[in-house]
Amino acid sequence: MAAHNRKIASSNFVDYVKIWCKSGRGGNGSAHLRREKYIPKGGPDGGDGGRGGHIILRTNPQLWTLLHLKYKKHIKAKNGGDGSKQTSTGADGEDAYIEVPVGTVVKDAETNEVLFEMLEENETRILVQGGRGGQGNNHFKSATNQTPRYAQDGEEGSEEWKILELKVLADVGLVGFPNAGKSTLLASISGAKPEIANYPFTTMVPNLGMVPYRGHKSFVMADIPGIIEGAHEGKGIGTRFLRHIERNAVLLFLIPCDTENIIKEYEILLNELTQYNPQLLDKRRILAITKVDMLDQQMEDEMKLLLPKNVETIFISAVAQKNLMELKDMLWNAINETPKTWNG
Repeated sequence: MAAHNRKIASSNFVDYVKIWCKSGRGGNGSAHLRREKYIPKGGPDGGDGGRGGHIILRTNPQLWTLLHLKYKKHIKAKNGGDGSKQTSTGADGEDAYIEVPVGTVVKDAETNEVLFEMLEENETRILVQGGRGGQGNNHFKSATNQTPRYAQDGEEGSEEWKILELKVLADVGLVGFPNAGKSTLLASISGAKPEIANYPFTTMVPNLGMVPYRGHKSFVMADIPGIIEGAHEGKGIGTRFLRHIERNAVLLFLIPCDTENIIKEYEILLNELTQYNPQLLDKRRILAITKVDMLDQQMEDEMKLLLPKNVETIFISAVAQKNLMELKDMLWNAINETPKTWNG
């Protein structure tokens, strides 16, 4: 039963939705002519129509998934009110707000073009503009036409499909093949409780953990679904997980100590990231050799000779709690150093 509940919980992570948006129509301008008891031939006094409601995105720091939009894919804003006499302007249409997590990327559904990204807390951006209100006849009077009996119609709202994607925001992203020990590490150094099992793709969605550090400090670590060779071409879980890595400040590569060729595995992981986005190589990288509780000191010393030379490395065991504090120190220093191109 517990395993079943965890599966249900993991399905609640939604990082892609396609939504249909319709902004409000602008109100019509009024063609009213002033008619009062003592002014039988008053001029035009028709007011303008109000603008149609916008569709507006707003980031909510309490949200971490797009799940709430999975079942509400049609968003409509209200129409603007019509203008009326005495140059009264119609009310603006009520805007429709869509709450999204920080890290949401907005794309045009037809072209797949990135329109903008929402990276600040409580940030607001207009996703679809409401139609403009029509001008009342008061705007159209002139010396030759002092009583225009016409006004402008309001502008139609826009109907558009948009794609919302989520990129997890974390200080450290864990990179490794399935079963590299990422979930075990996250569980042991943070309060996260990811699914852990001895088979590939246990982690189907990113798990976030807050890692406590010295003196009440902390940083966020993301366990991202395991890479397989060819992920950048969409194999396995494919590019879905790769987009989450783009946001991480530091990439922590995990390779088990019983891997046949550690250098080759590291190069495959690097290549997958490079093929997806070469800029990922600009991030600080640290390589942790995992599961070293099965090594004695002599084996560890011999293995050091077989490690890649151009990346900072550390031997760790989440099970035996070996070098975890040292790993936190390395990560903290890497997160807080001045950004630059790392590791050659």
